[in-house]
Amino acid sequence: MRHLPILVCLLFASIGLQAREPLRLSKAEYLDRVQAVWTGQIIAVLATFPYEHNTASTLWIDKFPKAYTNAIVDDDWYYEMCAVRGFEKYGIGMTAEQLGQQWLENSCGSWGSSAQALANLKRGIKAPDTGHPRYNRLWFTLGPQFSADVFGALAPGLPNVAGRMAREYGHVNGYAEGVDGAVFTAGMISLAFVERDARQIIREAVKLLDPSSPYRQCIEMVIALADAGKSFEEIVAAVEDRWHIEYPATNNAVGNGGIVAAGLWFGTGDFWKTVNLIARAADFTDADCNAANAASVIGAMLGMKALPQELVTQLADRITGGEMGGVKLTPPVDESISSLAQRTAGIGEKILLANGAKLEGKNLVIAPQEPIQQVAERFTYNELMHWWNPDWTLERAGHGGAGGGMAGIRGITHLDGDTLATYPRDETRGVVLRRIVKLSAQPALDFQVAAAPRRAWELNVYANNTLLHKQIISSDGEQQNWQPVHIDLSAFAGKEVTLRLYQRVLMPGTLKLSGNAYWKDLRLQ
Repeated sequence: MRHLPILVCLLFASIGLQAREPLRLSKAEYLDRVQAVWTGQIIAVLATFPYEHNTASTLWIDKFPKAYTNAIVDDDWYYEMCAVRGFEKYGIGMTAEQLGQQWLENSCGSWGSSAQALANLKRGIKAPDTGHPRYNRLWFTLGPQFSADVFGALAPGLPNVAGRMAREYGHVNGYAEGVDGAVFTAGMISLAFVERDARQIIREAVKLLDPSSPYRQCIEMVIALADAGKSFEEIVAAVEDRWHIEYPATNNAVGNGGIVAAGLWFGTGDFWKTVNLIARAADFTDADCNAANAASVIGAMLGMKALPQELVTQLADRITGGEMGGVKLTPPVDESISSLAQRTAGIGEKILLANGAKLEGKNLVIAPQEPIQQVAERFTYNELMHWWNPDWTLERAGHGGAGGGMAGIRGITHLDGDTLATYPRDETRGVVLRRIVKLSAQPALDFQVAAAPRRAWELNVYANNTLLHKQIISSDGEQQNWQPVHIDLSAFAGKEVTLRLYQRVLMPGTLKLSGNAYWKDLRLQ
């Protein structure tokens, strides 16, 4: 169903609803809460920006770190603004491919998986493939998550509709864990229009995800520890110890999603309490994005009255800016927040009416949905071999952290054209490329390898239990220096052998820093 138009997906999502008390939402209240979603995330980002990919706060935050006179454009809400433009252009049946075109038109994609998506769009790759691991090395990060607030606002009380939009459109700049974060975020915001208990919202929204999802497992870890009486500090420490090790990038979706859930759980609907919990949660997280997602839930739950009015006034109802991360926005942004909210609510009303809601005078009457578990969306790095070399398997490759929210972190497994880049999940055991094959009468193995700039790794080549080749692959400069490797396999001619190519990153006797291994042109004669 991934490539179906979103309107079709929305209609499917309406099936199987359980009867609940109808939600009567006046147009005025809906607009107020939509505006609070936009305004809340903006205030939260600007207030916590100093802690993004940095050390955590130890002081109480209750103001902006600088004298803003309006909201400067930021990716935390710019991609949502472009989604609104896309709905206005293509209608509520907009496809992921059409949203991708809107991204290209508006120059969406300054950092992380979103920058990868924009680069893919410019290369002629269309969404949803722009977010897929085949093309997007940062598919597991939180670009889709911080872009999904608007989908919850567009579907109040309809978490399945919100979650389906988040899944479909999240594929523009992510996949699997990254998009699971979008589904959870959109689901929470949708449910917040119906439910005033943040803890119940978390319990319900996570049901949208399949139990095999690492993201769901992280949120359920938060819930289980909270139910067991653990403190906020104990819970976020456990989340980081478990999930930030698995996903070292500071902008990973899973660990940051756990912090959002913990902040909301212990923040109990209070804006500043929630924001401060998230700002102090842990060192080197995506604090501003996390605070923004949590603030959107509070905005949807309680409306503009829940936000700090002095900071609302300071923003002067304006978003401006012409550039992000060196990317010039097309056109530059100069919009009022209130107008953006009105346009969002107008689109939301159309989506609601298309999914069974009724308009009675100035009230929207909505039959709230019980969350329905989505089909699992999972990806393992061995699947990259389908495109690179299906005769071989890839084992023990890891996410790494390079290319994420913080510079200097080692490694990231991905595919770049005809080049496979690997880094081990477990640095002790390393990565292995494996093939079991009966060799020809004159067998040989040829391939090329390289190291990341100023990094190194150790290559080991085995045929059965015989070590045939051992070499440090390094790069002292700014460029990859490709090296050909030729392995004579004549001693094993005509035999069935297990070939193993190892990337080792523990290199005794060398002062080289470990990093990615790069492989291409792997051929067996």
